[in-house]
Amino acid sequence: MAEGGHYDIVVLGGGSGGYACALRAALFGKRVALIEKDKVGGTCLHRGCIPTKALLHAAEVADSARDSEKFGVKAALEGIEMPGVLAYQQGVVERLWKGLQGTLAQRKIDTIAGEGKLISPTAVQVDGDAVYTGDHIVLATGSVPKSLPGLEIDHERVITSDEALVLDRVPASAIVLGGGVIGVEFASVWKSFGADVTIVEMLPQLLPLEEEASAKVLQRAFRRRGIEAVLGARFESVRHTDSGVEVTLAGGKTLQAEILLVAVGRGPVSAGLGYEDNGVAMTRGFVDVDGLCRTSVPTISAVGDLIATPQLAHVGFAEGIMVAERLGGLEVRPIDYDGVPRITYCDPEVASVGITTKQAAERGISLTSVDYPLGGNGRSVILQTQGSARVIAEETPSGPGRVLGIHLVGSRVGELIAEGQLIYNWDAEPMDVASLIHPHPTQSEIIGEAHLALAGKPLHFHA
Repeated sequence: MAEGGHYDIVVLGGGSGGYACALRAALFGKRVALIEKDKVGGTCLHRGCIPTKALLHAAEVADSARDSEKFGVKAALEGIEMPGVLAYQQGVVERLWKGLQGTLAQRKIDTIAGEGKLISPTAVQVDGDAVYTGDHIVLATGSVPKSLPGLEIDHERVITSDEALVLDRVPASAIVLGGGVIGVEFASVWKSFGADVTIVEMLPQLLPLEEEASAKVLQRAFRRRGIEAVLGARFESVRHTDSGVEVTLAGGKTLQAEILLVAVGRGPVSAGLGYEDNGVAMTRGFVDVDGLCRTSVPTISAVGDLIATPQLAHVGFAEGIMVAERLGGLEVRPIDYDGVPRITYCDPEVASVGITTKQAAERGISLTSVDYPLGGNGRSVILQTQGSARVIAEETPSGPGRVLGIHLVGSRVGELIAEGQLIYNWDAEPMDVASLIHPHPTQSEIIGEAHLALAGKPLHFHA
């Protein structure tokens, strides 16, 4: 057995959470080993956030060409050349991957290629050979697409997001099983590229974790685009046909398409990696952690999709940084996951931060709210987008209290939610935001106008 060496911190998994932890720890002078079986950057960079958003941008370009005449511009969409789209997508990924590799090398982090397995509370074995020991181990092995019991992924007609990202053609038709973020984004891409798309969602709304009002706006927008959504429908079975697949739903309803995308969520990568064998407590495949990402073993922490926190790259970044700072001797605080911004990059985009109306009711919080339509915003009218901004605040005897949630729907609104994050995380009240001046004409005004209305002094708005 080869000896790999001893480090201050050994990070198992080079995705968002793992490499963020390694980069931050290196700034404390820690000697860090980063073990990754594929490519540093993980799912987000290679099979998730970045390549998906590249496809979504290509879809936006296609829509702009298709709809150009309503802006007085004569252009024509001749078609979608998927090899060219994929070349653009991979060019983006490659550039970011090379940059990340350079940053890791500059920080003097040892990147070890191979499949790691925990063999003791302070040791990871790579490819069954070299052993890397550390004063502390950080588990960051991420997640993979899930399926449903009895639903076999054949990677050709029944596919996951991994195959969808590299599909070399635009399917004539697609059924998307799952109306969460992944399913909604691919439905949006394929419709822009010219496919007939049907989304099947078991729950009564698309994006079940988002504000119900936002989901309704999105569902109306999708109907206008010709994307069908079958809601409150449970999957029963799928069979191959001469031209693709036939999906049967509970109750007997059937749907036909060329392909079926299974987008029912992602599960943690933890099986067979030695976690439980070495005392790490787990629940349904997720590693159990406390508010500071400490596991049941004092020398082991865990971050990212491996733990039961929101499966977002920026959550992984924050958790990895927090662990590195804790190990570096800084005082750290638990992450307020309600205060993490969330974006679904479909057309129109859905963005939010804070809690939903439903969550407030479950927590016994009285609310006051405002819905500001994008039709009253000059920049949104220029962009020809529709949607709304909903701001919810705690209702107090003296008027609106702190802002508890900001929920946006419309083209490009994802870029606005950073301000929403500041408002929520600073416990701002509507009057605090109402005193700020937002530049005109910008979409950022929808946030200012909604808070003006909540503060009792609406401007371009009839409350």
